[in-house]
Amino acid sequence: MDPRPRVICLPNTMTNWPWPRAMNPHYEVVKAEVDASFREFKALSAESQEAYDKCDSARLAGLGYPNASREHLRIACELINVFLIVDEYTDVENAAVAEAMVGIVIDALHNPHKTRPEGECILGEIIRQFWARAIQTASLPFQRHFLDSYTAYLRAVIVEALDRDKAHCRSIGDYIKLRRDTCAAKPAIAIYEMEMDLPDEVFYHPVIVELVECIAELMLIDNDMISYNREQATGDENHNLITTVMVELGLDRSGAMVWAARYHTEVEKRFTDGLAKVPSWGPSTDVLVKEYLDGMATWARANHSWSYETQRYLGTRGPEILRTGLVQLLPKVNCKASSAGAKVNVADLSMMDATADPPGTPSP
Repeated sequence: MDPRPRVICLPNTMTNWPWPRAMNPHYEVVKAEVDASFREFKALSAESQEAYDKCDSARLAGLGYPNASREHLRIACELINVFLIVDEYTDVENAAVAEAMVGIVIDALHNPHKTRPEGECILGEIIRQFWARAIQTASLPFQRHFLDSYTAYLRAVIVEALDRDKAHCRSIGDYIKLRRDTCAAKPAIAIYEMEMDLPDEVFYHPVIVELVECIAELMLIDNDMISYNREQATGDENHNLITTVMVELGLDRSGAMVWAARYHTEVEKRFTDGLAKVPSWGPSTDVLVKEYLDGMATWARANHSWSYETQRYLGTRGPEILRTGLVQLLPKVNCKASSAGAKVNVADLSMMDATADPPGTPSP
């Protein structure tokens, strides 16, 4: 019998983050359009699609890009669907199958006007349609930067699958380095460039790169803290900061959560301190840089807010858990069965908390 506490303390890491929650005014209309369009792909079984809808992927786009135009919000919503569906498909596969899926996705990105082969995994067509729409109105610098960052994410997904095949748990430093890519923060941040001609000298400047890394770390910490309960229940907790900290530092769950929250605070300070180091590239470019930096900071807030508002990680209890900081530890379940190109069963994951008892007082 597991003697560890059955309730997890989940600290609110974003209490002091200066950028507030905001929602794009086009959210409701665009959500309806994108949700209907996504269902046409039939990428999931009926049951899994119902559960996927409860994730409310469009909400993350609306929170992440509150000032985007209607057209660019639609592209952002489609991108979030791309992130989630690639994640759902590859997360349950071995490295060889994941690598094949990644190859399909990369080919679709580089050939957005080419008809996908009959019988191919649906990921190819989903990504092709997303990118064909995006490049119609996106700046060329954005297109280059997005392709670079998203390809890095896809390559990292293969590495994650290799780790999963070997049940390998990385050191904290190695894990954070990989997770900066697998959390998909960098391609998400690139969306803020869609209407910008942001010069490479800005995008690749060491200070800007470090600020992007900070936001990626804030995202991965929040995501791993909030998703840990779901992942430990499904046996997929090795690619999670909480597990990595528990293993390397010999802490229990509560101790690892405290460690992660403290590290989050350190990264917040690195980001805010880093803003003071941003150089000037002239008035016209500086305006773009400020918009870009405010955007990525908003994305960190959006990721945190959405994680409690969606049913993807905490079911219907997200707002309550944000208020109390307590979440009931879920029992172990088996929902990993899949095969190449299969429709992934996400239904159990979003509804798992329906049978959990309300959170109580954590053990010492």
